[in-house]
Amino acid sequence: MRRRLAALAVCAAVIVAAACSGDAVTAPPPPAPMHPAPGASGAGDPYYPEDGNGGYDALNYHVDATYDPPSGHLDGDTTVTARATQDLSRFDLDLRGLDVHSVEVDGQPARFSREKAFELVVTPAAPIRAGTTFRTRVRYGGDPAKTPHDGGSENGWQHSGDGGAYMVGEPHSAAFWYPVNETPRDKASFTLTAHVPAGWTVVSNGREGPPGTWTEPNPVASYLTTIAIGKFSVDRSTLPDGTPVVSAYAPGTEDRRAIGDRLPEVLGFLSGKFGPYPQSAAGGIFLNEDVHFSLETQTRPTYAKWADLPTLVHENAHEWFGDSVSLKSWSDICLNECFASYAQWLWAEREGQSLDDRYRAAIEITHGSTDFWSQKLVGMGQGHEFEGVYNKGILALHALRRRIGDPAFDRLLHDWPARYRHGNATWADFEKMAAQVSGQNLRSFFDEWFRGTKLPADADLFPGSLRS
Repeated sequence: MRRRLAALAVCAAVIVAAACSGDAVTAPPPPAPMHPAPGASGAGDPYYPEDGNGGYDALNYHVDATYDPPSGHLDGDTTVTARATQDLSRFDLDLRGLDVHSVEVDGQPARFSREKAFELVVTPAAPIRAGTTFRTRVRYGGDPAKTPHDGGSENGWQHSGDGGAYMVGEPHSAAFWYPVNETPRDKASFTLTAHVPAGWTVVSNGREGPPGTWTEPNPVASYLTTIAIGKFSVDRSTLPDGTPVVSAYAPGTEDRRAIGDRLPEVLGFLSGKFGPYPQSAAGGIFLNEDVHFSLETQTRPTYAKWADLPTLVHENAHEWFGDSVSLKSWSDICLNECFASYAQWLWAEREGQSLDDRYRAAIEITHGSTDFWSQKLVGMGQGHEFEGVYNKGILALHALRRRIGDPAFDRLLHDWPARYRHGNATWADFEKMAAQVSGQNLRSFFDEWFRGTKLPADADLFPGSLRS
């Protein structure tokens, strides 16, 4: 024992110079030199090259918003938590319209400027090292309804008939009311704390907390975040597995409850087709507005006044296809819309409809339509994303089902959302999985149906049971 203690004493005395084994003690290496550079002002989508930004990965948005319905004024205080993916001298956020009052990075004032149409350029007091998690706080305000928008599915901030407001849009939405990395390539969790006058109700994504507070813990693409402010009546319940269901009905939409009440039935059906419901909450926002589209805002789709039961099926199918599994590029929008649209056919099949008969009837109607068949479903070109995916896309997926057979098709519908749950994927990923699941070479089939611009050859137009 004495000798052991003595040896330890000697070792302790010389530890600064050498280990007891005789090896030299090495100090930790100095940090690598920094090479700060600006983050990219676009995320790389070829259709929308200015959307999103580079140099960081957004992890969470906490939006604190105060909205006054009579004046339409919004005051925002948003904190963006992100991780630097390079040494950053500066970085961009996307914000459309609205006046920025101040910006802080990790509690220190930061310089900022507005560039191009919607770039908020932030220069922190000191460069940010790659791998560092940092927080950017932006305080801003204005009337978001005055910010111009492009129309179509880019709806901008809108006033509702009851005097409130709502926000839905695709591909651009979030940047109309909070600073964001506006690209589906950079999903993040989302929390909203909203302050409105007494008598008004705020509905958003995820799970409901104290009044005006909503939290979506799952990653969400920014265009799928939402806010609706109105004189809503709100129904609350749970799914059989305990998932909270919150549905809000604007004045004048009371008859929509007959549709909204069928949500558990619809989600049960879709879960049987696509696997377990992937989201933290469920429900719907039923507007009394004549918007020309409904939107799959995550966990709680937003419905126009005309929405029917097939619309409910379509938008909730997106909770798997588009929300949980998000596209990387807008050229692959078929990953969202083709599958949500085909879900409506699956629902009709459940009700006893023959999908083969429906398919043949559609082919007969469209057989000679050059316009119909010229619509590409993949790589269709910017501005044409939503032209073929709701009709030709349904036929293409039914033809794929008959080509590979029901067992393989059913497995594909389950495996796809499971493999890319809460992530991003590409159309090339889907083609690869379809070939693996089916054991078939499907290249020419996909070329004809999804990249082609004319009526497919009979072998691909009438595969399997469609030949009879």
